[in-house]
Amino acid sequence: MLSWLAPIIVFGLVVFVHELGHFLAAKLTGVYAPRFSIGFGPALLKKRWGETEYVLAALPLGGYVRMASREDEATAFLEGGSENSATVATQKDDFDPNAMIPFGPKPIPESRWFESKPLVVRLVIMLAGVTMNALLAYVIYAGLLLHSGMPTLVPVAAAVTAGKPAAAAGIQPGDSIVSLNGRPLPSWETLLDSIGASAGRPIDVGVMRKGQPLHLTVTPAPEAVIDPNTGQKQTLGRIGLMATEAFTPISAGKALGAAWGLTIDNGSKIFSALGALVRGVGVKDLGGPIAIAQVSVQAARNGIETLLLLVALISINVAVFNLLPIPILDGGQIVLNVAETIKGSAFSTQTRERILKGGLLIIGLLFVTVMFNDISRNMQNIVKLLGRLFGRSG
Repeated sequence: MLSWLAPIIVFGLVVFVHELGHFLAAKLTGVYAPRFSIGFGPALLKKRWGETEYVLAALPLGGYVRMASREDEATAFLEGGSENSATVATQKDDFDPNAMIPFGPKPIPESRWFESKPLVVRLVIMLAGVTMNALLAYVIYAGLLLHSGMPTLVPVAAAVTAGKPAAAAGIQPGDSIVSLNGRPLPSWETLLDSIGASAGRPIDVGVMRKGQPLHLTVTPAPEAVIDPNTGQKQTLGRIGLMATEAFTPISAGKALGAAWGLTIDNGSKIFSALGALVRGVGVKDLGGPIAIAQVSVQAARNGIETLLLLVALISINVAVFNLLPIPILDGGQIVLNVAETIKGSAFSTQTRERILKGGLLIIGLLFVTVMFNDISRNMQNIVKLLGRLFGRSG
């Protein structure tokens, strides 16, 4: 049950908040929005309240807000039909004689079209989704900080990875790291920096285990990692040791400020990672729906706080990813609208459709890449499963 419920909660909440941003912005600026859908494909549930039909669709890997747009024909192939050119609903389809197209016979007023709004208003609508995703992450961070306090990593072994240098040296969970090469250790960050700079070179680690001092020799193994600040690959020492997290109560003011800092910092790291991907660095590390589902299940098992932290991180990822200038994403639509404003007229329907199909191709290639990575990582389990299946059938 958890393997299904956790990914749905993570995906569903992030997508719902993103599309809610577009929807609320459209409503507030007077743009007619006849459909608000979570997911794509056949509708599982749908209900019309007022002038909007709310839909829960079969494929929960996205969603959209349908707005009255004169360029609706170009996006029809993505979202399944167009509101401005759709046939008016029949009696069987809950025809409403007082409603606008597509629910009734009344035409959409000129002032309710998306294109009738100034560029600034259109940009607000298009940026509302990523803004809501960032706000969701901020609210989660602020809530967790107010509830639990500021997390601080302390040099106490929370977990030791089997087969790694720390385990080989004899470090055990619960050991307190008190010194490094004979000098007192002030913080976990100091230990991390020293380990990173000592790849292939032995270091003396002083630990306290149940009140007894011990001195152990650890040789950090060199590992290629991506620098979160530069996006460049670098070789750092790693020993397979996870620090213990302690929490310090903080005031509401500090919690709100720290939550903002966490949101900005994580967003900056994602931007750096995307920059590295453009240069071809870290493509094999990309994860897709399978990876996110697996992480969601693990996070749920670790408690509600861990699951909320995952939601916040994915929400920031969605916000940053949607800002990319790829057609069908918010960033691509922003570029398209700005280009049309500079041009002084809209692109033709055929041109728009070609641009959007190009964006769809890019997203499709990315999806194939992340799915290949997911399947490659899980190939061993897949082979075992096939072996059991064929073993039973034989």
